[in-house]
Amino acid sequence: MLEPISPQRVIADLNALRALTEDERGAQRVAWGPVWRKTREWFTAKVKTELGLEVARDGAANAWATLKGESARGIVLGSHLDSVPGGGWLDGCLGVLAGLEVLRRYAAAGKPPPVTLHLVDWADEEGARFGRSLTGSAASAGALDPHGELAHLTDRAGVKLPDALAENGVTLDGMNTARAWFDALGAEAYLELHIEQGPVLQAAKKQVGVVLGTMGVERYSLKFIGQAAHSGAAPLHLRQDAFLAAAEFALGAQAVAVKLSGKTPRTRVVATCGVVKVEPNFVTAVPGRTEISIDLRALDARVLAKMLAGAKKVSQAAAKHHRVKVEWSQLQRITPRIFDPTLTRFVTEAVKEATGSAFELPSGPLHDAAEMAAVVPTAMVFAESSPGVSHTRIEDTPVRSLEKSIRAFSSLVDKTVAHLAAGRQLGASRRRAA
Repeated sequence: MLEPISPQRVIADLNALRALTEDERGAQRVAWGPVWRKTREWFTAKVKTELGLEVARDGAANAWATLKGESARGIVLGSHLDSVPGGGWLDGCLGVLAGLEVLRRYAAAGKPPPVTLHLVDWADEEGARFGRSLTGSAASAGALDPHGELAHLTDRAGVKLPDALAENGVTLDGMNTARAWFDALGAEAYLELHIEQGPVLQAAKKQVGVVLGTMGVERYSLKFIGQAAHSGAAPLHLRQDAFLAAAEFALGAQAVAVKLSGKTPRTRVVATCGVVKVEPNFVTAVPGRTEISIDLRALDARVLAKMLAGAKKVSQAAAKHHRVKVEWSQLQRITPRIFDPTLTRFVTEAVKEATGSAFELPSGPLHDAAEMAAVVPTAMVFAESSPGVSHTRIEDTPVRSLEKSIRAFSSLVDKTVAHLAAGRQLGASRRRAA
Protein backbone atom coordinates (compact mmCIF):
# COMPACT_ATOMS: atom_id res chain seq x y z
CA MET A 1 0.00 0.00 0.00
CA LEU A 2 1.44 3.36 -1.02
CA GLU A 3 1.66 6.04 1.64
CA PRO A 4 0.47 9.56 0.72
CA ILE A 5 2.97 11.85 -0.97
CA SER A 6 4.65 14.35 1.38
CA PRO A 7 4.82 17.81 -0.22
CA GLN A 8 6.26 19.11 3.06
CA ARG A 9 9.29 16.84 2.68
CA VAL A 10 9.85 18.14 -0.86
CA ILE A 11 9.63 21.74 0.32
CA ALA A 12 12.07 20.97 3.15
CA ASP A 13 14.51 19.55 0.58
CA LEU A 14 14.08 22.65 -1.59
CA ASN A 15 14.85 24.89 1.36
CA ALA A 16 17.91 22.82 2.26
CA LEU A 17 19.20 23.11 -1.30
CA ARG A 18 18.50 26.84 -1.23
CA ALA A 19 20.57 27.28 1.91
CA LEU A 20 23.40 25.27 0.39
CA THR A 21 23.62 26.98 -3.01
CA GLU A 22 22.16 30.48 -2.78
CA ASP A 23 23.82 33.79 -1.92
CA GLU A 24 22.48 37.33 -1.70
CA ARG A 25 22.13 37.45 -5.49
CA GLY A 26 20.12 34.22 -5.76
CA ALA A 27 20.83 30.63 -6.80
CA GLN A 28 24.31 29.94 -8.18
CA ARG A 29 23.98 26.36 -9.44
CA VAL A 30 25.44 27.14 -12.86
CA ALA A 31 26.22 23.96 -14.80
CA TRP A 32 29.79 22.68 -14.92
CA GLY A 33 30.86 24.91 -12.00
CA PRO A 34 31.76 24.22 -8.36
CA VAL A 35 28.35 25.05 -6.83
CA TRP A 36 26.64 22.76 -9.35
CA ARG A 37 29.04 19.97 -8.43
CA LYS A 38 28.29 20.55 -4.74
CA THR A 39 24.57 20.40 -5.55
CA ARG A 40 24.97 17.05 -7.24
CA GLU A 41 27.05 15.68 -4.37
CA TRP A 42 24.21 16.65 -2.01
CA PHE A 43 21.64 15.05 -4.30
CA THR A 44 23.68 11.86 -4.75
CA ALA A 45 24.10 11.52 -0.98
CA LYS A 46 20.34 11.88 -0.42
CA VAL A 47 19.54 9.21 -2.99
CA LYS A 48 22.12 6.85 -1.48
CA THR A 49 21.18 7.49 2.15
CA GLU A 50 17.41 7.54 1.79
CA LEU A 51 16.86 4.98 -0.97
CA GLY A 52 20.04 2.91 -1.03
CA LEU A 53 20.37 3.66 -4.73
CA GLU A 54 23.46 4.68 -6.67
CA VAL A 55 23.39 7.69 -8.96
CA ALA A 56 24.99 6.93 -12.32
CA ARG A 57 26.07 9.38 -14.99
CA ASP A 58 25.71 8.88 -18.71
CA GLY A 59 28.14 10.31 -21.25
CA ALA A 60 26.46 13.73 -21.24
CA ALA A 61 26.67 13.98 -17.42
CA ASN A 62 22.96 13.41 -16.89
CA ALA A 63 22.55 11.93 -13.38
CA TRP A 64 20.29 8.86 -13.12
CA ALA A 65 18.75 7.00 -10.15
CA THR A 66 16.70 3.89 -10.89
CA LEU A 67 14.14 2.13 -8.69
CA LYS A 68 13.69 -1.24 -10.35
CA GLY A 69 10.15 -2.50 -10.75
CA GLU A 70 8.44 -5.80 -11.31
CA SER A 71 8.49 -4.93 -15.02
CA ALA A 72 11.33 -3.45 -17.06
CA ARG A 73 8.81 -1.08 -18.66
CA GLY A 74 10.04 2.29 -17.53
CA ILE A 75 8.91 5.82 -16.68
CA VAL A 76 11.39 8.69 -16.50
CA LEU A 77 10.77 11.47 -13.99
CA GLY A 78 13.03 14.46 -14.31
CA SER A 79 14.05 18.07 -14.55
CA HIS A 80 17.28 19.93 -13.74
CA LEU A 81 19.26 21.09 -10.71
CA ASP A 82 21.34 23.69 -12.54
CA SER A 83 20.32 27.35 -12.49
CA VAL A 84 21.13 30.66 -14.13
CA PRO A 85 23.42 32.98 -12.14
CA GLY A 86 21.28 34.75 -9.55
CA GLY A 87 18.35 32.47 -10.32
CA GLY A 88 15.41 31.30 -8.24
CA TRP A 89 15.04 28.54 -5.68
CA LEU A 90 12.47 26.47 -7.62
CA ASP A 91 13.43 26.57 -11.30
CA GLY A 92 14.21 22.98 -12.29
CA CYS A 93 14.97 21.63 -8.82
CA LEU A 94 11.25 21.42 -7.94
CA GLY A 95 10.84 18.68 -10.54
CA VAL A 96 13.93 16.74 -9.48
CA LEU A 97 13.08 16.79 -5.77
CA ALA A 98 9.41 16.00 -6.37
CA GLY A 99 10.62 13.04 -8.41
CA LEU A 100 12.85 11.99 -5.53
CA GLU A 101 9.82 12.06 -3.22
CA VAL A 102 7.89 9.86 -5.66
CA LEU A 103 10.72 7.30 -5.55
CA ARG A 104 10.76 7.48 -1.73
CA ARG A 105 7.01 6.84 -1.70
CA TYR A 106 7.22 3.77 -3.93
CA ALA A 107 10.29 2.42 -2.10
CA ALA A 108 8.50 2.74 1.25
CA ALA A 109 5.85 0.26 0.06
CA GLY A 110 8.34 -2.51 0.79
CA LYS A 111 8.12 -4.13 -2.62
CA PRO A 112 9.17 -3.17 -6.16
CA PRO A 113 6.84 -0.84 -8.02
CA PRO A 114 4.84 -2.41 -10.87
CA VAL A 115 7.12 -0.71 -13.43
CA THR A 116 10.64 0.67 -13.24
CA LEU A 117 11.03 4.33 -12.23
CA HIS A 118 14.00 6.37 -13.42
CA LEU A 119 14.81 9.79 -11.92
CA VAL A 120 17.07 12.09 -13.94
CA ASP A 121 18.78 15.39 -13.27
CA TRP A 122 19.49 16.69 -16.76
CA ALA A 123 22.88 18.36 -17.25
CA ASP A 124 23.00 22.02 -18.29
CA GLU A 125 19.34 22.63 -19.05
CA GLU A 126 19.84 26.39 -18.71
CA GLY A 127 22.84 26.91 -20.99
CA ALA A 128 23.63 29.88 -18.77
CA ARG A 129 27.40 29.76 -19.07
CA PHE A 130 27.99 28.75 -22.69
CA GLY A 131 24.68 29.54 -24.39
CA ARG A 132 23.56 26.07 -25.49
CA SER A 133 20.51 25.10 -23.41
CA LEU A 134 18.93 21.63 -23.00
CA THR A 135 22.37 20.10 -23.49
CA GLY A 136 21.92 16.86 -21.57
CA SER A 137 18.38 16.10 -22.67
CA ALA A 138 19.22 16.92 -26.28
CA ALA A 139 22.11 14.46 -26.11
CA SER A 140 19.79 11.78 -24.73
CA ALA A 141 17.28 12.48 -27.49
CA GLY A 142 19.95 12.19 -30.18
CA ALA A 143 19.40 15.83 -31.11
CA LEU A 144 22.85 17.16 -30.22
CA ASP A 145 25.97 17.33 -32.40
CA PRO A 146 28.61 17.81 -29.68
CA HIS A 147 31.52 18.62 -31.98
CA GLY A 148 29.50 20.83 -34.31
CA GLU A 149 27.50 22.67 -31.64
CA LEU A 150 29.71 22.73 -28.55
CA ALA A 151 33.38 22.56 -29.46
CA HIS A 152 33.65 26.26 -30.35
CA LEU A 153 31.72 27.70 -27.39
CA THR A 154 33.43 29.85 -24.74
CA ASP A 155 32.16 31.61 -21.63
CA ARG A 156 32.63 35.29 -20.77
CA ALA A 157 35.96 34.53 -19.12
CA GLY A 158 37.25 32.87 -22.30
CA VAL A 159 37.04 29.31 -20.96
CA LYS A 160 36.28 26.81 -23.70
CA LEU A 161 33.34 24.48 -23.15
CA PRO A 162 35.40 21.31 -23.85
CA ASP A 163 37.77 22.40 -21.06
CA ALA A 164 34.86 22.97 -18.65
CA LEU A 165 33.48 19.56 -19.58
CA ALA A 166 36.87 17.97 -18.90
CA GLU A 167 36.80 19.44 -15.37
CA ASN A 168 33.63 17.40 -14.89
CA GLY A 169 34.88 14.20 -16.48
CA VAL A 170 32.93 14.71 -19.71
CA THR A 171 34.11 14.61 -23.32
CA LEU A 172 32.45 15.61 -26.58
CA ASP A 173 32.82 12.05 -27.86
CA GLY A 174 31.28 10.72 -24.66
CA MET A 175 28.23 12.89 -25.16
CA ASN A 176 27.46 10.90 -28.29
CA THR A 177 26.82 7.83 -26.12
CA ALA A 178 23.96 9.41 -24.16
CA ARG A 179 21.32 8.39 -26.72
CA ALA A 180 22.29 4.73 -26.48
CA TRP A 181 22.12 4.97 -22.68
CA PHE A 182 18.63 6.41 -22.89
CA ASP A 183 17.45 3.80 -25.38
CA ALA A 184 18.72 1.04 -23.09
CA LEU A 185 16.37 2.25 -20.35
CA GLY A 186 13.35 1.21 -22.36
CA ALA A 187 11.52 4.34 -21.24
CA GLU A 188 7.88 4.53 -22.31
CA ALA A 189 6.98 7.89 -20.72
CA TYR A 190 8.63 11.07 -19.54
CA LEU A 191 6.95 13.17 -16.82
CA GLU A 192 8.10 16.56 -15.55
CA LEU A 193 6.94 19.02 -12.88
CA HIS A 194 8.13 22.62 -13.28
CA ILE A 195 7.17 26.10 -12.19
CA GLU A 196 5.40 28.05 -14.91
CA GLN A 197 7.99 30.89 -14.87
CA GLY A 198 5.35 33.30 -16.18
CA PRO A 199 2.19 35.10 -15.01
CA VAL A 200 -0.58 33.15 -16.77
CA LEU A 201 -1.64 30.87 -13.89
CA GLN A 202 -1.39 33.69 -11.38
CA ALA A 203 -3.52 35.98 -13.55
CA ALA A 204 -6.10 33.20 -13.94
CA LYS A 205 -6.02 32.55 -10.17
CA LYS A 206 -5.00 28.92 -10.75
CA GLN A 207 -2.47 27.10 -8.59
CA VAL A 208 -1.59 24.26 -10.98
CA GLY A 209 -1.76 23.98 -14.77
CA VAL A 210 -2.03 21.33 -17.47
CA VAL A 211 0.77 21.88 -19.99
CA LEU A 212 -0.34 21.23 -23.57
CA GLY A 213 3.14 21.29 -25.06
CA THR A 214 6.05 23.63 -25.69
CA MET A 215 5.81 26.42 -28.22
CA GLY A 216 7.76 26.26 -31.43
CA VAL A 217 10.41 28.93 -31.96
CA GLU A 218 11.57 30.89 -35.00
CA ARG A 219 14.56 33.05 -33.99
CA TYR A 220 16.50 35.30 -36.37
CA SER A 221 18.94 38.16 -36.47
CA LEU A 222 18.17 40.92 -38.99
CA LYS A 223 20.60 43.50 -40.34
CA PHE A 224 19.24 46.74 -41.73
CA ILE A 225 21.96 48.40 -43.81
CA GLY A 226 21.65 52.06 -44.75
CA GLN A 227 24.12 54.94 -44.78
CA ALA A 228 25.65 56.66 -41.76
CA ALA A 229 25.57 60.45 -41.97
CA HIS A 230 26.03 63.63 -39.92
CA SER A 231 22.89 64.32 -37.88
CA GLY A 232 23.01 68.02 -38.70
CA ALA A 233 23.95 67.82 -42.36
CA ALA A 234 21.63 65.04 -43.60
CA PRO A 235 18.08 66.22 -44.42
CA LEU A 236 15.32 63.93 -43.18
CA HIS A 237 14.00 63.13 -46.65
CA LEU A 238 17.44 62.04 -47.90
CA ARG A 239 18.43 59.81 -44.99
CA GLN A 240 18.91 56.05 -45.10
CA ASP A 241 18.29 55.50 -41.39
CA ALA A 242 18.82 51.83 -40.48
CA PHE A 243 17.57 52.26 -36.92
CA LEU A 244 14.22 53.71 -37.98
CA ALA A 245 13.77 50.75 -40.33
CA ALA A 246 14.53 48.35 -37.48
CA ALA A 247 12.16 50.21 -35.15
CA GLU A 248 9.38 50.09 -37.74
CA PHE A 249 10.05 46.36 -38.15
CA ALA A 250 9.81 45.77 -34.38
CA LEU A 251 6.44 47.51 -34.19
CA GLY A 252 5.21 45.73 -37.31
CA ALA A 253 6.25 42.29 -36.06
CA GLN A 254 4.43 42.98 -32.81
CA ALA A 255 1.31 43.93 -34.78
CA VAL A 256 1.52 40.65 -36.72
CA ALA A 257 1.69 38.72 -33.44
CA VAL A 258 -1.26 40.62 -31.98
CA LYS A 259 -3.32 39.87 -35.09
CA LEU A 260 -2.55 36.14 -35.01
CA SER A 261 -2.76 35.64 -31.25
CA GLY A 262 -5.90 33.93 -29.98
CA LYS A 263 -7.89 34.72 -26.86
CA THR A 264 -7.04 31.53 -24.95
CA PRO A 265 -3.70 30.34 -23.51
CA ARG A 266 -3.74 27.52 -26.06
CA THR A 267 -3.81 29.95 -29.01
CA ARG A 268 -1.71 32.84 -27.74
CA VAL A 269 1.53 33.70 -29.52
CA VAL A 270 4.47 35.97 -28.66
CA ALA A 271 6.99 38.04 -30.60
CA THR A 272 10.04 39.64 -29.02
CA CYS A 273 12.83 41.90 -30.27
CA GLY A 274 15.36 41.47 -27.49
CA VAL A 275 18.61 42.67 -29.09
CA VAL A 276 19.27 45.96 -30.89
CA LYS A 277 22.77 47.05 -31.95
CA VAL A 278 23.19 50.41 -33.67
CA GLU A 279 26.21 51.67 -35.61
CA PRO A 280 28.02 54.07 -35.50
CA ASN A 281 26.27 54.52 -32.13
CA PHE A 282 27.02 58.12 -31.23
CA VAL A 283 24.72 61.04 -30.72
CA THR A 284 25.50 63.05 -33.85
CA ALA A 285 25.34 60.20 -36.36
CA VAL A 286 22.41 58.90 -38.38
CA PRO A 287 22.54 55.11 -37.85
CA GLY A 288 23.89 53.43 -40.96
CA ARG A 289 23.59 49.86 -39.72
CA THR A 290 21.28 48.23 -37.17
CA GLU A 291 21.11 44.63 -36.05
CA ILE A 292 17.90 43.47 -34.37
CA SER A 293 16.71 40.07 -33.18
CA ILE A 294 13.25 38.55 -33.52
CA ASP A 295 11.95 35.63 -31.45
CA LEU A 296 8.58 34.24 -32.56
CA ARG A 297 6.73 31.53 -30.60
CA ALA A 298 3.47 29.62 -31.08
CA LEU A 299 2.07 26.22 -30.18
CA ASP A 300 0.51 25.78 -33.64
CA ALA A 301 3.11 25.22 -36.39
CA ARG A 302 0.84 26.75 -39.02
CA VAL A 303 0.38 29.90 -36.99
CA LEU A 304 4.12 30.09 -36.37
CA ALA A 305 4.72 29.90 -40.13
CA LYS A 306 2.24 32.74 -40.68
CA MET A 307 4.01 34.82 -38.06
CA LEU A 308 7.35 34.34 -39.78
CA ALA A 309 5.93 35.17 -43.21
CA GLY A 310 4.26 38.28 -41.80
CA ALA A 311 7.46 39.42 -40.08
CA LYS A 312 9.46 39.02 -43.29
CA LYS A 313 6.88 41.06 -45.20
CA VAL A 314 7.04 43.78 -42.54
CA SER A 315 10.85 43.88 -42.75
CA GLN A 316 10.78 44.39 -46.51
CA ALA A 317 8.24 47.19 -46.19
CA ALA A 318 10.30 48.90 -43.47
CA ALA A 319 13.47 48.61 -45.53
CA LYS A 320 11.77 50.09 -48.58
CA HIS A 321 10.23 52.92 -46.57
CA HIS A 322 13.60 54.00 -45.20
CA ARG A 323 15.62 53.22 -48.36
CA VAL A 324 17.82 50.57 -46.72
CA LYS A 325 18.58 46.90 -47.27
CA VAL A 326 17.62 44.06 -44.93
CA GLU A 327 19.30 40.68 -44.41
CA TRP A 328 17.90 37.76 -42.38
CA SER A 329 20.07 35.19 -40.58
CA GLN A 330 18.54 32.22 -38.76
CA LEU A 331 19.60 31.70 -35.14
CA GLN A 332 17.37 28.82 -34.07
CA ARG A 333 14.31 26.88 -35.21
CA ILE A 334 12.39 24.56 -32.91
CA THR A 335 9.18 22.85 -33.94
CA PRO A 336 6.23 22.92 -31.53
CA ARG A 337 6.09 19.89 -29.24
CA ILE A 338 2.54 18.75 -28.47
CA PHE A 339 2.49 16.42 -25.49
CA ASP A 340 1.07 12.90 -25.55
CA PRO A 341 -2.76 12.98 -25.44
CA THR A 342 -3.15 10.04 -23.05
CA LEU A 343 -0.62 11.44 -20.60
CA THR A 344 -2.14 14.91 -20.94
CA ARG A 345 -5.51 13.39 -20.02
CA PHE A 346 -3.86 11.92 -16.92
CA VAL A 347 -2.47 15.38 -16.09
CA THR A 348 -5.95 16.87 -16.48
CA GLU A 349 -7.44 14.28 -14.13
CA ALA A 350 -4.63 14.71 -11.60
CA VAL A 351 -4.83 18.52 -11.58
CA LYS A 352 -8.62 18.38 -11.17
CA GLU A 353 -8.20 16.04 -8.21
CA ALA A 354 -5.71 18.42 -6.60
CA THR A 355 -7.38 21.77 -7.34
CA GLY A 356 -10.94 21.17 -8.54
CA SER A 357 -10.28 22.42 -12.09
CA ALA A 358 -7.82 21.86 -14.93
CA PHE A 359 -6.49 25.03 -16.53
CA GLU A 360 -4.65 24.42 -19.80
CA LEU A 361 -1.72 26.42 -21.16
CA PRO A 362 1.30 25.96 -23.41
CA SER A 363 4.84 26.46 -22.22
CA GLY A 364 6.54 29.44 -23.81
CA PRO A 365 9.94 28.62 -22.28
CA LEU A 366 11.64 25.47 -23.46
CA HIS A 367 12.15 22.60 -21.04
CA ASP A 368 13.86 19.21 -21.15
CA ALA A 369 10.39 17.87 -21.90
CA ALA A 370 10.63 19.55 -25.30
CA GLU A 371 13.54 17.27 -26.23
CA MET A 372 11.94 14.20 -24.67
CA ALA A 373 8.64 14.75 -26.49
CA ALA A 374 10.40 13.99 -29.77
CA VAL A 375 11.42 10.51 -28.64
CA VAL A 376 9.01 9.30 -25.93
CA PRO A 377 5.44 10.12 -24.83
CA THR A 378 5.73 13.15 -22.57
CA ALA A 379 3.65 15.28 -20.20
CA MET A 380 4.19 18.22 -17.83
CA VAL A 381 2.56 19.78 -14.79
CA PHE A 382 3.04 23.49 -14.06
CA ALA A 383 3.03 25.08 -10.61
CA GLU A 384 1.91 28.69 -10.34
CA SER A 385 4.67 31.31 -10.28
CA SER A 386 3.96 34.25 -7.96
CA PRO A 387 5.19 36.76 -8.89
CA GLY A 388 5.03 35.52 -12.45
CA VAL A 389 8.76 35.78 -13.10
CA SER A 390 11.74 33.44 -13.10
CA HIS A 391 15.51 33.54 -13.64
CA THR A 392 15.65 36.01 -10.78
CA ARG A 393 16.15 35.85 -7.01
CA ILE A 394 12.54 36.91 -6.36
CA GLU A 395 11.12 33.86 -8.17
CA ASP A 396 8.57 32.22 -5.87
CA THR A 397 5.47 30.03 -5.59
CA PRO A 398 2.99 30.02 -2.71
CA VAL A 399 3.33 27.00 -0.41
CA ARG A 400 -0.24 25.89 -1.12
CA SER A 401 0.43 25.92 -4.86
CA LEU A 402 3.63 23.95 -4.38
CA GLU A 403 1.80 21.37 -2.28
CA LYS A 404 -1.00 20.95 -4.80
CA SER A 405 1.38 20.73 -7.77
CA ILE A 406 3.40 18.01 -6.00
CA ARG A 407 0.22 16.05 -5.25
CA ALA A 408 -0.93 16.42 -8.85
CA PHE A 409 2.45 15.21 -10.12
CA SER A 410 2.37 12.20 -7.80
CA SER A 411 -1.12 11.34 -9.03
CA LEU A 412 0.07 11.65 -12.63
CA VAL A 413 2.85 9.17 -11.91
CA ASP A 414 0.37 6.76 -10.28
CA LYS A 415 -1.95 6.91 -13.28
CA THR A 416 0.92 6.32 -15.69
CA VAL A 417 2.25 3.42 -13.62
CA ALA A 418 -1.22 1.81 -13.56
CA HIS A 419 -1.61 2.29 -17.31
CA LEU A 420 1.67 0.56 -18.13
CA ALA A 421 1.25 -2.10 -15.44
CA ALA A 422 -2.04 -3.07 -17.08
CA GLY A 423 -0.15 -3.81 -20.29
CA ARG A 424 -1.47 -0.76 -22.12
CA GLN A 425 0.53 1.32 -24.57
CA LEU A 426 1.08 5.05 -24.90
CA GLY A 427 1.31 7.04 -28.11
CA ALA A 428 3.94 6.43 -30.74
CA SER A 429 7.32 7.48 -29.40
CA ARG A 430 8.34 9.19 -32.64
CA ARG A 431 11.91 8.13 -32.00
CA ARG A 432 14.61 9.83 -34.04
CA ALA A 433 17.31 7.65 -35.48
CA ALA A 434 20.21 7.47 -33.04
